[in-house]
Amino acid sequence: MGAPAWRWALRAARGPVGGGRAAAAPRRLPGCGAAACAAPLADAASSSSRDEALRDRRARILSRGLPKQKPIDGVKQVVVVASGKGGVGKSTTAVNTALALAANDSTKEVGLLDADIYGPSIPKMMNLKGNPELTPKNLMRPLKNYGIACMSMGFLMEETAPVVWRGLMVMSAVEKLLRQVDWGQLDYLVIDMPPGTGDVQLSVSQNIPIAGAVIVSTPQDVALLDACKGAEMFRKVHVPVLGLVQNMSVFQCPKCKHKTHIFGADGVRDLAKTLGLDILGDIPLHVNIRETCDSGQPVVVSQPQSDAKKCHYITCNHQDGSYPMHS
Repeated sequence: MGAPAWRWALRAARGPVGGGRAAAAPRRLPGCGAAACAAPLADAASSSSRDEALRDRRARILSRGLPKQKPIDGVKQVVVVASGKGGVGKSTTAVNTALALAANDSTKEVGLLDADIYGPSIPKMMNLKGNPELTPKNLMRPLKNYGIACMSMGFLMEETAPVVWRGLMVMSAVEKLLRQVDWGQLDYLVIDMPPGTGDVQLSVSQNIPIAGAVIVSTPQDVALLDACKGAEMFRKVHVPVLGLVQNMSVFQCPKCKHKTHIFGADGVRDLAKTLGLDILGDIPLHVNIRETCDSGQPVVVSQPQSDAKKCHYITCNHQDGSYPMHS
């Protein structure tokens, strides 16, 4: 810069002196004055309303892609028995729960659907084999034993054949089990769900109206983590959670009668309190329960006077003796 430019910069920095021109009015800083103070509040309110409108718009867009729930023909109420983790006795509980529902009221018709495509166990537990017959409308007729109408992927393939399918094929199989079965007239359909919170659980929950879900878990901490996730999943898809079943809660030595909490004590009860849910049953780790299911003679029908059977009755009733499923 030359000398004239430096002199101009110094004069500008000093500003007018003495009788020079009047100084320019000071600029109002942001945040001064009542109007300026109100502006941030208005902006915040506007932003909140925009966010709410955006959330509503997203919800409407997402809902367009969801299938509309359609009841299963002839089925009044659907109850799903689920678990976050495998190996906690979910299928055993589902089988004995269906049998207990029928035993509680002989006027009620009960069905059992095995939705565990990869590991169907209902055929063995219910002592059923063979392929379903087809009706004139090309619907599959369930196989029946102990008065319970049963349908499973295990009826449609060899007992030892693995199901090596991707998700789309599994979803197609679930859809067929839900819609292409002639259930007749059922008061209750108990669905034995696969473990976890994946495609099958979402597909079943979004396609059919469900009266309620029963979550089965052992008191072990690892199992409780997944049981909590399972309960929260059903809440997110607006399926009522009827309560929790604490399975394998205690082992009693048949000789000395000493009780051992192999998987921990009262873990499921503590989780139920945390989630604000009921405890529907407390089932011991008993050899009779395992043996009777393995032999295809579940304990509810093979040993009707046993304590193990009474435990499964609790899973179907509240303390006042009423059903937890409502019309």
